[in-house]
Amino acid sequence: MNDVVATYLRTWNTTDAQVRTALLDQHWAPDASYTDPLAAAVGRAAIGTTIGAVHDQFPGFVFTQVGEPDAHHGQVRFQWGLGPAGTEPVIIGFDVLVTDEQGRIDTVLGFLDKVPG
Repeated sequence: MNDVVATYLRTWNTTDAQVRTALLDQHWAPDASYTDPLAAAVGRAAIGTTIGAVHDQFPGFVFTQVGEPDAHHGQVRFQWGLGPAGTEPVIIGFDVLVTDEQGRIDTVLGFLDKVPG
């Protein structure tokens, strides 16, 4: 599941829409869903649009893994940070990913632990 988390973060960090679409097509289920306190998206295209909107809102920010993932039964939870590269994250969140039978990302449930005021 470490590879799943790495692929997930690579998808979120990709600013090139065509590359992001290729990652979504390869590593995410067709009807994958993403839900956090600020967004809900179903399907690869909608998730790609959501990721693009985050890049628009936070240009130059990158997602980094915080700590080690905890996984069992096709699901993994992990903490991430978002901020300028090489600095302490401005935003910290916690995601749970569930994979399908092919090991693709199928469901993402996101939580925000630290958000600037």
